[in-house]
Amino acid sequence: MQRKGAWAEWLSESLWASVSPRRAAAAAADDEPSFCPSSSDTESEISRQSLLFAQLSKKEVDLDELRKLASQGIPDGAGIRSTVWKLLLGYLPRDRHAWNEQLEKRRAQYMAFKDEFLLANTSEVSRRVEEASKCVKEVSENDISGSLERGNAALGEHPLSLGQSSIWNQFFQDSELIEQIDRDVKRTHPDLNFFCGDSSDAMSNQESLRNALIIFAKLNPGLRYVQGMNEILATLFYVFRSDPDDTNAAWAEADSFFCFVELLSGFRDNFCQKLDNSAVGIKSTLNKLSQFLKMHDPDLWHHLEVKNEVNPQFYAFRWITLLLTHEFNLADTLHIWDVLLSDPQGPQETLLRVCCAMLILARKRILARDFASIMKLLQNYPPTNISHLLYVANKLREQPSA
Repeated sequence: MQRKGAWAEWLSESLWASVSPRRAAAAAADDEPSFCPSSSDTESEISRQSLLFAQLSKKEVDLDELRKLASQGIPDGAGIRSTVWKLLLGYLPRDRHAWNEQLEKRRAQYMAFKDEFLLANTSEVSRRVEEASKCVKEVSENDISGSLERGNAALGEHPLSLGQSSIWNQFFQDSELIEQIDRDVKRTHPDLNFFCGDSSDAMSNQESLRNALIIFAKLNPGLRYVQGMNEILATLFYVFRSDPDDTNAAWAEADSFFCFVELLSGFRDNFCQKLDNSAVGIKSTLNKLSQFLKMHDPDLWHHLEVKNEVNPQFYAFRWITLLLTHEFNLADTLHIWDVLLSDPQGPQETLLRVCCAMLILARKRILARDFASIMKLLQNYPPTNISHLLYVANKLREQPSA
């Protein structure tokens, strides 16, 4: 049985003790070590890239081997992250010869969704609203003339009707939904020209996010759109739109939509307010993080949650619901997601380990601070070396509790 505090031994290993160039100044100031890639790491990345290419070239992809390789990080310059993620999310089948057929089928399905929910539906709603407006106008004119003829304005088409089937109710709901999505899409990665700015590419990419989110909301009326979904979709879309294959890049909107649906299926309950207090809701997930930290570092847990009453919902709600997209830049997020998507049991448990590792990496700072300064630190998590963060998270998988 591992003795209490033994976690410090593996945190003291050479990997923990080396310093990242990116963090050299901060490390010197705070005495916080991080990982600096060496020539052997570069060689390892080249070797892993070759193995990934070999795996993707097989007639039937070995998903277990692919997960193992991807969990170590997908090289950025290889141009294969898009394909690997589609395989990990089950969007592409293991049989490579079935890829084209599957993609054609799904992309045609998405075009049908666009026609139903973005084109035909919008036109029909606008037509019925216009007709209803004419009827209401006629009723108003009859009122002025003293006539009591109101038969032309159907109950469900009157603007004051509160019925669920009312065309006006649908119109107002749709307008509110689209306004919220538009607002969030325009704020997606404001630091990246890929999404923001007046360029035609940025505007087109925003439109793709908007389309996919509206369709998702229409197909899921019980959940609809929840703020933050745009960040998750944007990560997928960025990867797929950057695919070196022109055809795949052109269909990034459709591909990211279906992969977004698949990814969100494992986290859907975190977005459902009605399930917040249930065994599968976000509060349950936050409690798991608390227990996980208590298991691996009881002293840090005690300082956070007992002494200073800093509960996970104060800082980790965003970490978990947005899959860490707000805590790190996009390049670092991609590496984190390589690991999350590689877990055969789903990304939830791996995400909790990464969150716990984030707390452990900030251990010294947290233990030296009070409630206010801890909150400021965790709500604006400082830059860190992602390779090292993922190393620590993986160690939490290997290590028994303290």
